[in-house]
Amino acid sequence: MTITLKRAKRYKLWKAAGTSLLILLCYVLLLPQGYSQANQRTKLEKSKKDLENEINYTNKLLTETKKNRQLSLNKVVILSSQIQKREKLINTISTEVDDIHGEISGNQENLDRLKKELGRLKKEYASMVYQAYKNSNAYNRLMFIFAAKDFNQAYQRLKYFQQFSEYRKIQITMIIGTQQKINSKIGELTTQKNEKLTLLESKEKEKEKLTREKNEKSQTVAQLKQKEKQLKKQLKEKEQALNKLQNAIESLIAEEIRKSAPKPAAPKSKTDKAPAAPASYTMTPEEKELSSSFAANKGKLPWPTEKGIISSTFGEHEHPVLKGIKTKNNGINILTNAGSAVRSVFGGTVSAVMSIPNLNKVVIIRHGDFLSVYSNLESVNVRVGDKIKTKQTIGLIHTDPEESKTELHFEIWQSKKLMDPSLWLSR
Repeated sequence: MTITLKRAKRYKLWKAAGTSLLILLCYVLLLPQGYSQANQRTKLEKSKKDLENEINYTNKLLTETKKNRQLSLNKVVILSSQIQKREKLINTISTEVDDIHGEISGNQENLDRLKKELGRLKKEYASMVYQAYKNSNAYNRLMFIFAAKDFNQAYQRLKYFQQFSEYRKIQITMIIGTQQKINSKIGELTTQKNEKLTLLESKEKEKEKLTREKNEKSQTVAQLKQKEKQLKKQLKEKEQALNKLQNAIESLIAEEIRKSAPKPAAPKSKTDKAPAAPASYTMTPEEKELSSSFAANKGKLPWPTEKGIISSTFGEHEHPVLKGIKTKNNGINILTNAGSAVRSVFGGTVSAVMSIPNLNKVVIIRHGDFLSVYSNLESVNVRVGDKIKTKQTIGLIHTDPEESKTELHFEIWQSKKLMDPSLWLSR
């Protein structure tokens, strides 16, 4: 065995160590990406689960509506919500499939790299075993050591044999570890491919359901168009009820602003003008604090019902059946189960309890400079002046026996200005 062979072996040793270090470095650099992918998958799984729960709940509402054989607009509203959620679910599944496909590609690349690394390690180990076999004679080893020029070189040659033996052990450990990683990656790939197939099957089933729901909605809309006169009459009655509610709220706001205003000083002379009426509600320090707290909870307020779906959003919309006719909503409508309770979205004081035709009982709660309005209640268990806590039950929602519909109309006002409740409620 010559010095050249010794240098070659040392070079291989450092090369292998460098390769192992590079593999470790790549693993560390790829770790955050893997964590990010796992986090994204977790979010998608949660989103998919939430949508599935919402669809199941909408199915229950649809079943309740179908119990009444009379054709109703409520069925179209629920089907529209169902279709929208189903489309979101399909999109979520598609995104999840794409993510899994990306993970499969990444794992396949890692598997190919590991197989190449395993091949290199095995080849290098075989070469080392062959060299060790060629120089296995103890006499040759002693001759190599004793042929040294001095003691230091003899010691270095002895050390080389020890390092050679240790490195063989390291190579075996690396081969076993790489093989285990390969087996693990093969298992991951198998699981991911099965997940992808399951998701693709699920996506196709959801598409079939979506097609059926769209067909059912089209048929229902076509049948309802034949009842145009009845629908227009119902729409007019509803608009009149909402106008009465708006007038009642505006009158209440004006009256509360007047009552909260400090008494004006008496005019010094007949020519002095009377002070202008205040433009907004005059609040006490406690009411200011309550108002600030309400504003700080925008987007985090609890829903006025424990369960439900938004059947009509804030603002102006096309009528779901009647072409060319628009409807305006000062708040949002929430469909829920028969017998459901309504609860306050925030702490405050009951400002009004009233009855309005076609909207049944109405409760208005003041939260400093804000008002929350709860309409279409069957019964109320609070009185004017009562202090209300967040999520406190204030009554039960009315169920329309003709349409089997339990729907709450909910509004939020800040002083004299209407707010979009969907921006205030938790998502």
